[in-house]
Amino acid sequence: MEKNKLNRFISKYSLSGKANSVIWEVKNNKLKTSFVTDNRSLLGKVKVDNFSFEDAEIGIYDTDQLQKLLNVLSDNISLSLRKFAEKPLSLNVESENTSVEFVLSDLSVIQEPPTMKKIPEFETEIKVDSAFVNSFIKGKTALPDNSTFTVVKNNNGCNIVIGHSNTTTNRVNISVENIKCGIDNNLSFDADILKEILQSNRECSNAVLQISNEGLAKIKFNVDDFAAEYFMVAKSEDQ
Repeated sequence: MEKNKLNRFISKYSLSGKANSVIWEVKNNKLKTSFVTDNRSLLGKVKVDNFSFEDAEIGIYDTDQLQKLLNVLSDNISLSLRKFAEKPLSLNVESENTSVEFVLSDLSVIQEPPTMKKIPEFETEIKVDSAFVNSFIKGKTALPDNSTFTVVKNNNGCNIVIGHSNTTTNRVNISVENIKCGIDNNLSFDADILKEILQSNRECSNAVLQISNEGLAKIKFNVDDFAAEYFMVAKSEDQ
């Protein structure tokens, strides 16, 4: 197996440490996980097909540590589980001349992500292409202290603004292609999280950012063997 495939899967849920403890589920050569960030502002799931491994549920308590161990290895790796009484105890990963062992967690100590009981209608849809991805990442990098991006309605439809405020401030205005724009009021979301989502899925150049007036945003990526879906909760003005 190529190590890059496993690293891509990890990066799409960990988002640079924002979701660190998850359960991997492997079934019929598909690897998937669901996750929620510590502040519960983001809920998501990631799946990768053609993942040759035995069926198992694997508790990953410290994804950051696993990534550091994987960095020790070369590009081609093999995976195996060390078990006791059929319970996985550790994940063993080997490359050409090096191997690492990662201690697994009991599944009960990992927070289970909530289930989306009702998904609202998304009145606004914005095209996410390579130009948008690059502009947003560069804009957020230019304004590292601005924690939100805002979907703003104007005479031409909807735009994205990083650092939006009612006062004069540094900001980045991103003109976007609206599929539809039906927001009732401006809505703000976590800009750091969206930046990490876009960075970890930037190989996909065709996605849609959907926004509901109920304060929920959704974005989904599908590229080669990977599928990733994210739900972001709007931030109140005092957050």
